[in-house]
Amino acid sequence: MTRRGRAVVLVLLVLAASLASVVLFTTASRAEQLPSTAPPTVVVHRGDTLWDVAARVFPGQDIRAAVDELRRANDLRGFGVREGQLLILPTAQ
Repeated sequence: MTRRGRAVVLVLLVLAASLASVVLFTTASRAEQLPSTAPPTVVVHRGDTLWDVAARVFPGQDIRAAVDELRRANDLRGFGVREGQLLILPTAQ
């Protein structure tokens, strides 16, 4: 192989290694940004109040604390919910 041929092969190998590094780095950084799992949720049914939802998803717990946790997890300022609304369930910390 000529000197020029070796140089071309070397340049191609460096380019291939660079491209592979970029692809691997991009894929790894995207994986870090994505949540591993979606948080658990519940859908509000017709006629439900926040207290009804709290009682349904946290049976046996103090209802006031459960309502407060639901409000905090969903950034709710008031106590109103509407049919079809998707509420994120608080997770244990």
